[in-house]
Amino acid sequence: MKQHKDDIVESSQSHLDDDKNVKGKSSSSAFNNSESNGSSSSKHDGGTHEALTDINRRTGRNMPQAIATAVVLIAIIVACLLISMDAFIILIALFMVGALWELHVDFATIGLRIPFVALSICSVVTILSTYYAKWHAIAMASGITVSLILTVIFATLNSTISARTLQAVEKKLQHSSGAVTNSSTFNNTAASMFVILYIPLLASCIVLSIAGSKYAIAHAMLLVFLPALSDTGGLFAGAWLGKHKLSPRISPKKSVEGLIGSMLFAIIGAYAIVIGFYGMKFVEFWWLPAVMGIISGIVGTFGDLCASMLKRDIGIKDMGHLLKGHGGVLDRVDSILLCGPVLMAIMKFAKV
Repeated sequence: MKQHKDDIVESSQSHLDDDKNVKGKSSSSAFNNSESNGSSSSKHDGGTHEALTDINRRTGRNMPQAIATAVVLIAIIVACLLISMDAFIILIALFMVGALWELHVDFATIGLRIPFVALSICSVVTILSTYYAKWHAIAMASGITVSLILTVIFATLNSTISARTLQAVEKKLQHSSGAVTNSSTFNNTAASMFVILYIPLLASCIVLSIAGSKYAIAHAMLLVFLPALSDTGGLFAGAWLGKHKLSPRISPKKSVEGLIGSMLFAIIGAYAIVIGFYGMKFVEFWWLPAVMGIISGIVGTFGDLCASMLKRDIGIKDMGHLLKGHGGVLDRVDSILLCGPVLMAIMKFAKV
């Protein structure tokens, strides 16, 4: 009887040991699986980070920031166009004032003084008069002429740099060994005249192609989005396919492949906009989107190179830092400004 009890106890103890072993193995297996999943997740996160770093390196931008900024800008532009053309014209004026401020600060870093307030007032008046006046072209020509005269007068006064400008200049130079110097009156006047011809004149050409047009929204989208699409196509085509440098001295990242990508993206965008707004009338000028796309790619790239050359002479990387992932306002609109007069001339010639 006693022997039987001992056998039962030993059997129970054996079962308990087996259960512990099973649980131990199960726990160990679960731990190993968890560790394996954690390792897999870590590898996946590491791979994603490396891929994003590679994209940023190839494009020379913080792409998540650049994409987010682009989405916001597109939303603002489309919203203004849907609200009214007046809102879009005001948006152009605001962008031009922002671009003028950036040039004002950038030029001040090398001692050039341009009359920001006078330039801003002249630019806004010229843009608004070009759109709202009865004779749009005459209003534009008059506005630019008066702007040049007033700018020369104010530039020769050699006014002192404001405290706000000095603060912006110091911030710009905090990572540079340069120091603010003073330029001659002649240089200040020449720089001010250049700014008038670069920003208000080219921006007014954009407004002139919209003013009085039956297809004002289509024209606005062509003038704004074709250069932007050209930039996008050039960026990605150049980053992944670029082999042959376009202008290594001015902009090492520009390539022939990027230029081709710029033209292709702009052509696709031009056809999409024209077909969407003109419908079957599009067949009357089927060639126009192709021409506009090719011109946008070439002129937009040239505009980028001009801006790069200007920044290189000043000794800066970006015109500003307002638009995250893109730089400043002028970094975003430089190709749009250069494309404006050319696209306007093409649309006037095609009578669309």
